[in-house]
Amino acid sequence: MNTLEQLEEEAIYIIREVVGQFNNPALLFSGGKDSIVLLHLCKKAFLPGRIPFPLLHVDTGHNFPETIELRDELVEKYQVKLHVGSVQESIDQGKVIEEKGKYASRNTLQTVTLLESIEELKFDACMGGARRDEEKARAKERIFSVRDDFGQWNEKLQRPELFDMLNGQIHSGENVRVFPISNWTELDVWEYIRKENLEIPSIYFSHKRAVFVRDGQLMPSSEFIFNEKGETFIESVRFRTVGDMSCTAAVSSEAIDLDTVIDEIRNSAISERGARMDDKRSEGAMEERKKVGYF
Repeated sequence: MNTLEQLEEEAIYIIREVVGQFNNPALLFSGGKDSIVLLHLCKKAFLPGRIPFPLLHVDTGHNFPETIELRDELVEKYQVKLHVGSVQESIDQGKVIEEKGKYASRNTLQTVTLLESIEELKFDACMGGARRDEEKARAKERIFSVRDDFGQWNEKLQRPELFDMLNGQIHSGENVRVFPISNWTELDVWEYIRKENLEIPSIYFSHKRAVFVRDGQLMPSSEFIFNEKGETFIESVRFRTVGDMSCTAAVSSEAIDLDTVIDEIRNSAISERGARMDDKRSEGAMEERKKVGYF
């Protein structure tokens, strides 16, 4: 088998282990390329049957419209149930406080909404599209990442993973985050998308968009993001990663199809999450969010 076939086989094995070892699993779905690949792998894992678990999307209210539109199309195409946790509802209920000012973002507010959704829906395992190559905090993750009864990551709870032995035993109140494509790289994901002819949000390809420069990054112009009058301009850009609009920067690009995107990534000197403003808040920003239950 080639590399992609091996990675696909490994991911499908992990997905089937989740269904075999847990009572009420779910797939965390953002509408980005990684979660779309994971959704497709879930379909392959259970053919000719349907995917036997729901999707959970934490909606910040500041998502890219293109992502939400495709999310709804894919839910219908794959015939899966979708649960949506609303950050706006968490704000309205006083459970989280909306940030203000130039760098305000709802990205960190997702954690409370996510943990409350997991508790309300009684999920004991949530699969996500995180990969070890994305960021140093994610590089430490196990495939089965145990979370305590507060939904938080505790390094003392993590188990060794020897060969393909995955231990899903948990105590009452605990749950597990599972990362079936943890061993994939960004390039692997794109090559798999090309191989399987998967549909992804149009913002991953070059398009003309109103942007402005903040701290050297091209930010999308939006009513959700603070920017000074007159600093917006039109640029050919695309997005390498998709998150809350307030923390997701674009990159200048002319890559309009999968082949040119893949060539661009091969030659890039900037990491995939180099365009995520939330990762730049502190040296250990992702590590801090992980410990309180972010992903």
